Formats: sequence, structure tokens, C-alpha cells
Amino acid sequence: MDVVFFFEVHQPLRFAPLERIMPNGDPRDPRDLFEWSVNREIFERVARRVYVKASEILLKSLRENRDFKFTMSVSGIAIDLMERWSPEALKILEEMVETERVELVAQTYYHSLAWLIDRDEFIEQVRDHVKRLEEVFGYKPVSAENTEFIYNNDVGCVLASMGFKAVLTEGVEWIQGFRGYNYVYGNPLCDIRVLVRNHRLSDDIGFRFSMRTWDQYPLTADKYASWLGALTGDLVLIAIDYETFGEHHWPETGIYGFLEHLPREISRRGLRFSTVSEAALSNKIRGIYDVPPWSTISWADERDLSAWAGNEVQRIALENLRILYSYAKALGEEALKVWRLYSMSDHFYYQATKHGPAGEVHSYFNPYGSPYKAQITYLRALEILARYLARKAREDYCGFVERFRAPDRLCFNFTSKEGVYSGFRACSFSELLEALKKIPREFLEHHLARGDIDRWLSAVLLADGDVDRIVEKCSRTNIV
Repeated sequence: MDVVFFFEVHQPLRFAPLERIMPNGDPRDPRDLFEWSVNREIFERVARRVYVKASEILLKSLRENRDFKFTMSVSGIAIDLMERWSPEALKILEEMVETERVELVAQTYYHSLAWLIDRDEFIEQVRDHVKRLEEVFGYKPVSAENTEFIYNNDVGCVLASMGFKAVLTEGVEWIQGFRGYNYVYGNPLCDIRVLVRNHRLSDDIGFRFSMRTWDQYPLTADKYASWLGALTGDLVLIAIDYETFGEHHWPETGIYGFLEHLPREISRRGLRFSTVSEAALSNKIRGIYDVPPWSTISWADERDLSAWAGNEVQRIALENLRILYSYAKALGEEALKVWRLYSMSDHFYYQATKHGPAGEVHSYFNPYGSPYKAQITYLRALEILARYLARKAREDYCGFVERFRAPDRLCFNFTSKEGVYSGFRACSFSELLEALKKIPREFLEHHLARGDIDRWLSAVLLADGDVDRIVEKCSRTNIV
């Protein structure tokens, strides 16, 4: 039995409550919306309790027990914040990786919902994260995860196409092909190995450790190791937030002592520690884990996407973020970096309107006090972002309009006055020019009479004139 410990390391950047900003007092730079002093205070507290203290405990175990090993996934944002606000924490991580018994896993740089926005953006963020791991740790990962273990067959195949050998996700009983938590699975569409989290044993530490009403309280290292020793199967993946050790469970709960003694208790029972890639590649594939896109899973709540897209406001916000991505992508560099800060999954997690145990967890993490304040804050932040992107576009309009391509729902569809689609559409200015050359005259006259094309140019392409004015202004670019 391979025992695989996986620790998720990520800290979000939170917006300031925007009800404090008076009307017409919006900052020009959306980055000013982030409550930097509060974010720093929270990060430094977590760094002391977790990224330094818990890491020191694990580093000591690595030095004392040559068989001990584990896996971590550290978001790019977490690395950036450690460099800025807790270099000591980053140094300890570097020392752990130098033992060559700590595997680093790739993920989206911003711990974002990029997969739900655009596949190319997802790939780009994973590549950026891999590059960052190589820069900081001299490490090139061979395994990957999507944010919050969001997964379907397509996620696995995109990661396989990028060269990854293994992917992590949640163990879900109703998924076709599921034979149990403690096995390696294959993807039905491509060659990548799938490790699934044993959510019950993971949540025993992550959620129930300090729950006094739990019938297994208190949880000791000896008791937990005995549970692992009684398992059947090839491996057990225990995947939890790293902040479990000192932040979600405070030091006075005994979580540090548990973390310190657990490796020894596991070794004492003859179990073998393994990293994600070792367990994935050394064990046989026992079944095919078939997760179609319409059944996408995650490790949150009901193990679906409802933590981030479960209510109407979340879905509206996600769609608005998707539309703004088209503008940020055309602008590139600075504007795209700002957009990516908005793509962090945490912004949507705070907006969830859930009840029961899931609602309690969301409430615990919510810095706004209620999901409704989180929704109002994020939607207003999106408006400020939209105005910022429009200003950036107009600073170099010809460059922007040359690169911009509208998302499908904002493309211009040429129709007759009866509403019959002509077969012609334009998603960019160059496509519009081509369509104007070919469209039957009656369709064109219909739209010209109503001013539809000028309205589309103004609303979608942010133009301050008609087609002829754009052509005259941008005559030296490739769009003309």
C-alpha cells in the first residue's frame, strides 16, 4: 500500500468591500481594489502558522525518516506572495524540494477557473506555473491538477497533450468505472493516469480533526495510521489544504503534534510513502475513470461545480468574466495579468449561497460576511475592470482592433428584416470587412437602415466612428 500525502498551497487576494467606495469614486487601476494591507496581514499570519511552522515539522520528518515523502501543489500566486511577504516560508519549501522526496505538481498559476473560461488560457496558465516552478525550485513537474481538482476526460487529455503523466482528482462513487478509492485509473480518451482522492480519510484530517461532536474525536496519529494500515487496494491518496495545519485547525487543537507523529506511526506499520507520480506510474491501472464534460467533478461540496457556478449570480459573473477575457487577451501583458487576478476561484467560492455543512464551510472562508456582499463586490469589480480594459483598448485602438476577436455571443450576425440568418457573421473587424464585400445588398441595407453595424462597432469593438473612419485611422495595419 502506497501512502500518498498531497498538500494544496494557495492563498487568494481579496477585494476590499466595495460598498466603501462612493459612486464615481472607482479607482482607474483595478488592482487598487484589492485590500492589500488586509491581504498581507492574513498572509503573514498563515505563513507563520503554516508555511513556516508546519513546514518546519515536515522538513524535520524528512531529515529523520529517509522513507518519508509527499507531494505539494503551490499556486503561482502563493509563490509570489511568499517572495514578497514571507521569504522564510519560501526558503523552507526550497529546502524540502532539495531533499528530492517532495514532488511538486503543476496547476493553474492563479488557482483560477481558467478551464471554465477558455482552453487556451488554461494551457497558458499551467505553462506559466511550470515555468515558475523551474525558476524558483529548479523543478519540472510530471503530474498536474486542475484548480480544486476540477476534472473531466478533456481536462485529463489536455494535460496529457502537455506531457504530464498523471493527474489528480476527486474519488466519486457514481462515476462510471469507479472501483474504489485506492487504485490507479486510466482516462478513456488518452494516455494519462488518474489518481483519485480518498475524500473520507482526507476530510477526517481536513474537516473533522477538531470537531468535538465527531464520534472519532480526538484523532491521534496512532489511530489514523491504524486506519491506513487496514485499507485494501494499491494506494491511498490523502489530499488536503496545507492550511489545515495551523490555520483551519488552530495550534491549540493539537494539529502540530498530529503532523509530527503521523509519519513515524505510518512507517511503524510497514506502509510505504510515495509521491503522486511514483504511485501513479508504479501501480497497475485497475479501471477506466470516465468523466464526460457534462459530469465535471471537483473536490468541493457536492463534488461538482456548484461551489463556483451553483447560483445564477455566479453564472452571470462567470459569463461576464469570459467576455472580458476576449478584451484582455487582445490587449495582452499587463491587462491580461489584471484579468487573471479576477479569475481566481476564490472570488466565486465566496459567492456560493449554500446551506448545511457546505454552507458553513463557505461562510468560514468568506471575508465579506455574506455571499450577497461577495456577489455585489465582485460584479462591481467586473464593471471597474471593463472600464479599465476599454481605456487600455483606446490607447492603441488600431493594435487592439487588429487582435480582438469577440466571443460567439457578441459576434454580428447578418439577417434579413424578417430575422432570417444570412449565413454571414463577423466576430472581428477584418471579418466584418470581408462580410461587407460579400453580403447580399438587401441584408446590408436592412442593417444600415437600422444603424446596427455602427452600434456593434461602438458596443463590442469600442469604436468611436463607423467602418470608414476605422479604415482611415488604421490603414497601415493588417486589418485593412
